[in-house]
Amino acid sequence: MTMKEKIRILLEDALPLVDFDADFLFAELDSLGVTTILMLLSDEFGIRLEASDATPKNLKTIDSIAQMVERKLAELK
Repeated sequence: MTMKEKIRILLEDALPLVDFDADFLFAELDSLGVTTILMLLSDEFGIRLEASDATPKNLKTIDSIAQMVERKLAELK
């Protein structure tokens, strides 16, 4: 399972009403959705995500979310 697939499953379970195939995912999210995503990813991958990571660029698509997680994991090494 790829990072993208793992993230998609995790987020779809937590936020079933969000269209994760949207062209601009960030527009689908309210503040609670953004917070939920940051908390789930932090817990699942053992990374530190902060409010400053909740940018439209980082949360634009599942791909961009996966890239953000991979960057944070690389910073831990």
